[in-house]
Amino acid sequence: MSGDPILKVRNIESFYGPIMAIRGVSLDVREGQIVSILGANGAGKTTLMKTVSGVMDPEKGKIIFEGREIQGMEPHKVVEAGIVHVPEGREVFPLLSVDDNLSLGAYTRSDKAEIEADREIVFSYFPILKQRRAQEAGTLSGGQQQMLAIGRGLMGRPRIMLLDEPSLGLSPILVQEIFDILKRLNEERAMTMMLVEQNAAAALDLAHHGYVMEIGRIVMDGSAEDLLKSEDIQNFYLGVQEEGARDQRRWKRKKTWR
Repeated sequence: MSGDPILKVRNIESFYGPIMAIRGVSLDVREGQIVSILGANGAGKTTLMKTVSGVMDPEKGKIIFEGREIQGMEPHKVVEAGIVHVPEGREVFPLLSVDDNLSLGAYTRSDKAEIEADREIVFSYFPILKQRRAQEAGTLSGGQQQMLAIGRGLMGRPRIMLLDEPSLGLSPILVQEIFDILKRLNEERAMTMMLVEQNAAAALDLAHHGYVMEIGRIVMDGSAEDLLKSEDIQNFYLGVQEEGARDQRRWKRKKTWR
């Protein structure tokens, strides 16, 4: 994870109409890293993801991926370049089967044999999807739909995967299962990830590096280990009350994989 970052965001500004949602944000993601973006609702985290993936165009600034400026590029071209966005709320195609959803994840590809090989890789990480491959995606549980959304993203063979709130609406047990799979993808396949999360304890436990956003700006960054120790992070994102302490204990896992 040394050398030049695979993704550089430099001083970007993005707007919703007249409202500036991102204010001069800069960050780096290195190959093989998991980078977590933390912040409360309305901090600009999802806008940042949409801007990187081409869903929104920045008014100012640069997004440099593998040495190439990609700001303003059409979303499908961003996917072809190697950035896949797994959006908030899962957004599977509910009337299509699990298999068809996975096939749509590979829509920019034409290498049929390798697509099928990648489908089997997805099934190896998410065996329940193989069991339900003919089932309509809309009839899956919330956790299974999140697995499908991640699996569909993997079918694009991303160089970096953007994950927006993968824990949203899921039980703690399912969240832990999904985060464990993300950890395996990083360890076993060197998958680079940028992860937006409100569950700060879970996100920092998974990540190598973290950035904290408030009102559209980056206000803090550092190694995940240092951020977990930060008094500000503990007070505002992990919580010092009993509920926050329980959340931290639930998500405390050994970091020997780093």
